[in-house]
Amino acid sequence: MPGVKGVSNEIVLKTVAKPNKVKLAIEQALIRNAELDAETIHVAIDDAAVTLTGRIRSWSERTQATEAAWNAPGVHAVQNEIFVVSN
Repeated sequence: MPGVKGVSNEIVLKTVAKPNKVKLAIEQALIRNAELDAETIHVAIDDAAVTLTGRIRSWSERTQATEAAWNAPGVHAVQNEIFVVSN
């Protein structure tokens, strides 16, 4: 357009996902990860915040569970309360 000196795009897109779908997506991601014992990890959803609880065998598993939660659509916060239990 003649005379235009700049354009500012302030459009923000937010992913809105239903809590039960977010929970299912996280649980399925945990199951797909062969290194995780998904049955020992519990997922709770409150709006767009995820809380992970349970007991696992290593810090690596704890990190992987956190990453699985963050990768779910619509998640804006992850609280990881998983305990690492050594044998």
